Amino acid sequence: MSFFKYHSKNVFFSEIGQGEPIVLLHGNTASSKMFDSVLDLYVSKYKVILIDFLGHGRSDRLEKFPTELWFDEAMQTITLLDSLPYEKFNLIGSSGGAWVALNVALERPDLVHTVIADSFDGRTLSDGFPLNLKERERTKKDAMAKQFYIICQGNDWESVVDNDTGCLLHLYEQKKPLFHKPLGELRAPTLLTASKTDNMIRSDVMVEYDEIIRQIADGRKYFFESGFHPAILSNGTEFAKIADAFIENSSR
Repeated sequence: MSFFKYHSKNVFFSEIGQGEPIVLLHGNTASSKMFDSVLDLYVSKYKVILIDFLGHGRSDRLEKFPTELWFDEAMQTITLLDSLPYEKFNLIGSSGGAWVALNVALERPDLVHTVIADSFDGRTLSDGFPLNLKERERTKKDAMAKQFYIICQGNDWESVVDNDTGCLLHLYEQKKPLFHKPLGELRAPTLLTASKTDNMIRSDVMVEYDEIIRQIADGRKYFFESGFHPAILSNGTEFAKIADAFIENSSR
């Protein structure tokens, strides 16, 4: 297993496959293991780079997550990318990882070739965000959800989930900005993706995506007709084809 240091903590990462580097950034309460079912769709063409953010998966645990979690995870990602022998990276951030990917591209445009923000819930936290977080108490009792948490985190999964919930509630209450720079400063080609039937993102996501695209230099969107959260998993094969075409077209 490979690790790098971030603020004296061990952060897990791995590299699989050959080719142009593509970084998969996991969502909240998950880890890089969330991508296990779709890795084969990418490793034959790309050097896939995976990371477990601090407090998740095989990385060191944190007593308390930082309030600006997604920005801190972006800084972790930048630390990793700076240590690797590649010039540019394609980023796919899913769910919470979408905020991470966009923050990386804003802070270090020199490192980023393309960005795909999948199942991304927008520029701000929606009014229904706290209610969605409270639903976690119910999902913790759901057998399938619990199994997902165990696969991603191990036996201490509940403390990871609770830590994340407390952090995000504080983020919502403090009304902290989700980005330290305006989205209009994005220079990398950016694709926003989501499933129309995803009930974990805001109901007006199509309008939100249109408004974001108007702000950025090279923004596009793609909606899948069906699928659960996140689209990269529920629409695995089609998503990989869309991502591949986007990256190839952005290279021309």
